[in-house]
Amino acid sequence: MNCIIIDDEPLAREEMLSLIKEVSDLEIIGSFSNTKLASEFLKNNNPDIIFLDIEMPLMNGLEFAENLYKNTLVIFTTAYSQYAIKSYEIDAIDYLLKPIDKKRLDKAINKAIVYKNLLTNYNLENEVEINSEEFIFIKADRKFYKIFFSDILYIEGLKDYVIIHTKNQKLITAMNLKTIHQKINSNLFLRVSKSYVVNTNFIDSFDNHKVYINKNEIPLGEVYKNDFILKYAKDILE
Repeated sequence: MNCIIIDDEPLAREEMLSLIKEVSDLEIIGSFSNTKLASEFLKNNNPDIIFLDIEMPLMNGLEFAENLYKNTLVIFTTAYSQYAIKSYEIDAIDYLLKPIDKKRLDKAINKAIVYKNLLTNYNLENEVEINSEEFIFIKADRKFYKIFFSDILYIEGLKDYVIIHTKNQKLITAMNLKTIHQKINSNLFLRVSKSYVVNTNFIDSFDNHKVYINKNEIPLGEVYKNDFILKYAKDILE
C-alpha cells in the first residue's frame, strides 16, 4: 500500500515521513505543502491513504477530504482537537493529534490496511437480504452470512458502505447507515453519530465525546448525544 502526506508545515511533513517509515512498510509516493499541489498529483495518481492536516491555506483539510475518490482513506493529522467529530462525519479512518504518538499512528495505519482490504475484496453483490427480529443475512462472496444481532458490536458507515463489526469478523455491504439501522432491532441498537450505530449491550463506558466498546473508541456526535443519553443513559445518570 502507498500514501501521501499533506501538511503546510515542512517540519511536520518531515516528522510524519520519518514516523511512517518507522512503524510501517507503506510506500510514501508524495509529500505536499497544500491541497492545490496535492490535487494536481491526484489527477494521475490514486494513493491508498492520505495523511492530511486540517488548518492549511487555500483549502482546509476537511473541505479537501469531502471531494476525494471514495476508496481513498484519510487519516487526519492536526494540532486541533475541535475538528474530531466533523472528521468522522466525512468518514475519516482516524484522527491523530500532534505531536503524533507512534503507537497511535501504528494503530491508525493498521486500521486503514484492514479497511482497504475490505474495500478491495468487496463484491458488488454484497447486500442485506433478509432480516428477522434476531438476525440478518448478509450476502458476501457468493454466500449468505447469518449475523445475529447479539453478535454485532457496532456498525460503521464508510463512504458508500457500511462495515458490520461482530465479535469474530467484519463484513462490508453497499448500504447507507440509515437504511441498515431501519432493518435492525431498534431496541438494541442506537445511532451515536453520523457514521456509527452501536449495540448497547456491548457499551463498556462513555463520556461527553465518545462511546467505548472493547478497545474501540466511537465518536458521540452532538446531534445524537441527547437522544443517546435519553434512551441509554437516563436511568444510569438519575
